[in-house]
Amino acid sequence: MPESAFMARKPVQNLPTGSLEPNLYLNRDLSLLEFNRRVLAQAEDESLPLLERLRYLCIGSSNLDEFFEVRISSLHARQTQEKTAVSGANSLLHQISVRCHALVEHQYALLNRKILPQLAKNGIHLLSHNDRNEAQRAWVKSYFESQIRPLLTPIVLDPAHPFPQVANKSLNFIISLAGKDAFGRGSAIAIVKAPRVLPRVIKLPDELSDDGITLCLLSSVIHAHISDLFPEREVIAYSQFRVTRDSDLWVDEEEVKNLRQALKISLQNRHFGAAVRLEVAKNCPDDLATFLLNEFGLDEDYLYRVNGPVNMVRLSEIFNFVKTPSLYFPPYQASVHPDAGNDTDLFSKLKKKDILLHHPFQTFKSVIDFIRNAADDPDVVVIKQTIYRVGMTSELMEALIAAANRGKEVIVIVELKARFDEEQNIDWAQQLEQAGAQVVYGVMGLKTHAKLALVIRREQGAFRYYCHLGTGNYHPATTKLYTDFGLLTAHPQITSEVNEVFLHLTSLTKPKKLDYLWLAPFTLHRHLIRAILNEIRIARQGKPARIVAKMNSLIDESVIRALYLASSSGVKIDLIVRGACSLRPGVPGLSENIRVRSIIGRFLEHERIYYFRNDLKHDLYLSSADWMARNLFRRIEVAYPVLDPALKKRVIAEGLKYYLRDNTNSWELQPNGTYRRRKLRKKQVPFGAQQYLAGLYDASAPKELVGPEPLQLENGPLKNLRDPVPSDEPSGTIGPEESPLTETIPGETGTAMQTAGTTGDSPRETLT
Repeated sequence: MPESAFMARKPVQNLPTGSLEPNLYLNRDLSLLEFNRRVLAQAEDESLPLLERLRYLCIGSSNLDEFFEVRISSLHARQTQEKTAVSGANSLLHQISVRCHALVEHQYALLNRKILPQLAKNGIHLLSHNDRNEAQRAWVKSYFESQIRPLLTPIVLDPAHPFPQVANKSLNFIISLAGKDAFGRGSAIAIVKAPRVLPRVIKLPDELSDDGITLCLLSSVIHAHISDLFPEREVIAYSQFRVTRDSDLWVDEEEVKNLRQALKISLQNRHFGAAVRLEVAKNCPDDLATFLLNEFGLDEDYLYRVNGPVNMVRLSEIFNFVKTPSLYFPPYQASVHPDAGNDTDLFSKLKKKDILLHHPFQTFKSVIDFIRNAADDPDVVVIKQTIYRVGMTSELMEALIAAANRGKEVIVIVELKARFDEEQNIDWAQQLEQAGAQVVYGVMGLKTHAKLALVIRREQGAFRYYCHLGTGNYHPATTKLYTDFGLLTAHPQITSEVNEVFLHLTSLTKPKKLDYLWLAPFTLHRHLIRAILNEIRIARQGKPARIVAKMNSLIDESVIRALYLASSSGVKIDLIVRGACSLRPGVPGLSENIRVRSIIGRFLEHERIYYFRNDLKHDLYLSSADWMARNLFRRIEVAYPVLDPALKKRVIAEGLKYYLRDNTNSWELQPNGTYRRRKLRKKQVPFGAQQYLAGLYDASAPKELVGPEPLQLENGPLKNLRDPVPSDEPSGTIGPEESPLTETIPGETGTAMQTAGTTGDSPRETLT
């Protein structure tokens, strides 16, 4: 394979490359933990429905699981490889340990002191053994004997019974035994594994519930009857435990002949990677905890004592039993775009104008229909599609399979290395191949993360291109939960360039010059830096200069350096970064013109938007790429322009303007790396961007499906972002923002800057 065709070009060298002090960057991993704090704050918010608060608690716990599975394991690898920098890695790992322990303690305190008591007040009782009455205990014992005990296999440890393989994040028990076994031997340690087929939350019969619903945890049931597993022996002590393991797959792509087969083999070992965390019950005896730490090769920093179930995520099974509407967010029905309904001749519509979809406010079904119509249309000859995440069931994938079965040329770029979706993607790839589709697995050494679909249709003796470009995955579940933009277009140049990207991915030839698309790892970083440099040039001419961007993560140091230079040159910069952010805003002389917001709400913010004022040209790009080194240099990513003035106005309003005005779900990043929640000022009307958009597009209460009018491009759509929302907008009037960019934040001083670490990604050699 010609590797040179896929090597990222060196960055353009138009910025000074002088070394910046490490404390000018916030550490990526510590910033990720700050994100989890913001999620936990949602669980604390008593204005939210109770079970949604529990859901946020489960999401935060799941996020922390993945943090250990991926980030902690990566830091361990870094520590091993960079022996000269062990002290630095150790220092960071210790900081992470301190923060994670505090975060976990906070999670369980919230669960036990707030969530569970309020669930009980609402008739949802999660009972321990001591809380169950005699009738309930009798039922639980019967359930244990019939449904649980037959699946348990106690293993008493000795030289002939080694410590069993314990799968990643599985529920297990360690037991200390006294007395003689059947062979006359004395005290021992035993391990019991709880099979994953067993439900973690068990509902008792209604007749045993005095008020509402009575539930119990699997761990509680096994605890109550653990002595029954060891007849004629005394159980001295016991504890539930769970081990988290390194779950990042690694395949030497240069050595394998078949990537799909190599990943299949690697997946078999994922559940048994190196241990990175041990969770035990809060009252677990020290000797048992020490025994487990030694068994898994961990020290005390990686031990977490929890006052509740070791896998908090599985509390989400409670949702299966409770249907009370008031305990959830109000139901929401996404609307259908008026130009992309079921009975619409979509291809005819796209010849006339582009269609912009904003998910989850507008249904993703329009995208599925785009592919389904192409599969059914006899004039469509080719369908090309990239796949990163699509889930276990997918109408879109079924449409691609149907198209292949009908003899159409179907080419699908399936990314097999999409973390935690590898197995599903392998299955889909096999089904596509069986139907006759041509499947390739992206590019060796790079992940294909771009979201593209292309339809080639025969029209009047020629071929016409239609395409979909998105900021998020073609996944039926996440399209209802994540905010993303999608563009359907027949623009000749854009669709032609999308085809060039597909040819590039299948033929591995060097891509042709692209005038509209920014393609990583080739040109996206260069175009991005040049767009920032252009705003710097405009600002130095004394003209208004503006950058507004929205993304999941901002980590790449070369981009951050460019933004620092832009700020010090007078460019006004607003960034909406949901997750990790390594840029320090509000530092005098460096970033006082930069403000960073994070929005945490009902939906997960996932869209990527880049806006550059460009001397009133208002350049606007949507993209699948965050501003991270991995996206800019180690992935196939695409940024694409929004050219239609009306659609550009919608993206600016719905994706940027409303979010900068949000005063209910918004957090502002401080120079020291912490976040401060925005608070309503006197007489300020609450405004949430997600709530507003959900109300605007809710199909159960149809409204005009365009953004409010006071956004005139010729006057600068972002000129008055910090002014109140005009009174003729449906949301009403909102007060001004809390402070201008240059306002000093009380209590934030330079001394706070000196305590933070560096970013997790390695810096680029030069800024280009």
